[in-house]
Amino acid sequence: MSTDPLSLTLAALADPTRRAILARLARGEASVTELGEPFAMSLTAVSKHLKVLERAGLVARSRSAQWRPCRLQAGPLKEIADWVEGYRPFWDAGFDRLNAYLRQLQGKDTDDDRTQ
Repeated sequence: MSTDPLSLTLAALADPTRRAILARLARGEASVTELGEPFAMSLTAVSKHLKVLERAGLVARSRSAQWRPCRLQAGPLKEIADWVEGYRPFWDAGFDRLNAYLRQLQGKDTDDDRTQ
């Protein structure tokens, strides 16, 4: 498995459980127990998901007495957003072609209405 940051982040985000954990952490810190509540899996399995997210730099854990809260680290998500942004010209060009085609079709409909 590749260890470059973008690959680690994308691999971590490939799993829906990990995406759900990140969505929960976007609302604030949570313990492993709290993060595991919505899932039908053991706390060990939740911890394994958290380790993948930690390795990707998406989650950080701290210690407060007996409580070990997890929190979102959004930096790697910005890196993905920046990478995806590089494809915007491709998408924009496709939308521009679609828009031109739709205008062409609308023009034909208008021409057909005039001939009737």
